[in-house]
Amino acid sequence: MNVNRNRNVVTMSMLLAVSMGLAAGCGSGGKDANSGASAGKDAAAGPVLKVQFMVPSYADVPDMNNEYWSKFQKESKSQLDVEWIPSGDYDTKFDLVLASGNIPEVIVANNITRPTLQNAVKQGAFWDLTPFLGDFSKYPNLKNNSYKDVWNYMKTDGKIYGVPRNRPQIDVSIKMRKDWLDKFKLPMPTTLDEYTAALKTIVNGDPDGNGKKDTVGLIGQGFLLADGDGSFLAAFGGLDPIYDKEGGLINKQLTPNYTSMVDYFRGLYTDGILSKDFSLIKQTQAEEMFNTGRAASYARNIWRDYSFEQEIKKVQPEAQVISLPPMKGPGGLSIQLSTPFSGAFYISKKVPEQKVKQILDFFERTTTMEQTDYNYYGIEGVHYQLADGQQQLTDLGKKQVTANGTGAIFPLAYNNKMKVLNPAAPKAYNDAKMKSVEEYAKVGKFDPFSIINSNAWIASWPKYSTEWQSMVIKAIVGQISMDEYKAYVDKINNSPDFKKAYQEFAADYKEKFGK
Repeated sequence: MNVNRNRNVVTMSMLLAVSMGLAAGCGSGGKDANSGASAGKDAAAGPVLKVQFMVPSYADVPDMNNEYWSKFQKESKSQLDVEWIPSGDYDTKFDLVLASGNIPEVIVANNITRPTLQNAVKQGAFWDLTPFLGDFSKYPNLKNNSYKDVWNYMKTDGKIYGVPRNRPQIDVSIKMRKDWLDKFKLPMPTTLDEYTAALKTIVNGDPDGNGKKDTVGLIGQGFLLADGDGSFLAAFGGLDPIYDKEGGLINKQLTPNYTSMVDYFRGLYTDGILSKDFSLIKQTQAEEMFNTGRAASYARNIWRDYSFEQEIKKVQPEAQVISLPPMKGPGGLSIQLSTPFSGAFYISKKVPEQKVKQILDFFERTTTMEQTDYNYYGIEGVHYQLADGQQQLTDLGKKQVTANGTGAIFPLAYNNKMKVLNPAAPKAYNDAKMKSVEEYAKVGKFDPFSIINSNAWIASWPKYSTEWQSMVIKAIVGQISMDEYKAYVDKINNSPDFKKAYQEFAADYKEKFGK
């Protein structure tokens, strides 16, 4: 397979932010999103770095001649050959590229535990970065501007192969139409039971006043709720380690807690709250449903609250979208923190050793708060203006500073605000939003199975995953009983292959979390 075929390829000059002598100091953060870009003038005097990337695309492929990217081209001698793959197709493309063996020099893996990735790592497709990174004395930004334990999470068999794509832990929330709660004089839900009761009242009460019972309570997307699965699972205690009687760590999807969540969704489906076609709805369809005021609740990134609200107001001017506070469920609170990274960059073993060092140096120079701010805001006076001490995107900024920003090709500096703040929102709105979700960091939990690995699981689970998803859907829509679903899960859990996998999970969990 030729990965150059049918590619959306762009060649760009990328900012090599600061000189090596200032790299550590830049990690402390900057006040001006433009300062990191200006520092790239020093790097421009160095050798040209030409490197291929394959990355997921979350917006239109960037126009590399616009102001946002031209600044990089002018102030740097870097050239990156970037293949932007639509995010919905990325994992499929990723697997095909790995199978072909024709791997770009740097490739993004969305999930570091993905079986195809782990198999490729074990087969020698990527560089072991452990000897290059050493004690990180040459890479202070990669160490200090990343989550404290993230490099330990990157390990496969004790070695580091990936460079983490740093991301905030506060990210996804369960959203609610606050104006509809007020319309029906419903209190802010503090438990899952109250949440369910509120949704039932709303879907049966014709909240949009069109005389039809056509309002969806909770939008499903993809397999279940896509981004929202973990928030509900957390409320059932499903993000805590659950062990079998032999001390093996059961995968979250096959725990009694997950089964309880399936039973809960079954109830929502029966009551007409969960969207009927939840397993078939695509992300764009889900967004359109929420944006047009046809649903009461949806789980996505917190920063989207403002954007969703503005869109809904076009058809329902009184709309108010909020991120719900932690709600108590049978086993915990409804807050899933994201892992402090979103996949990782992997360097193909075909890359010469000297170039590996150059790529790592590139990551080191760009993993600063200055560069992170530039990714989100662009150039002062062009893409944003300062208002009350906050960057406010201009009309041009809203067009050019997209989800396909510079952060697609470097790690970003870890912080806990960037998935909360909306650059198009007023400062007062963002301040209130940040305050409303601060508690998430204190009570939320993240999914350990996004970090830990098991060779036995990698070998066995692909044989069952499609069938298991089908069984979950059948249980929710009532095509099989919950007892039938439980029997199916028990059969899997009692098989020797999965018993072995759970022992391996337990060992890896202890190594990476020290528990």
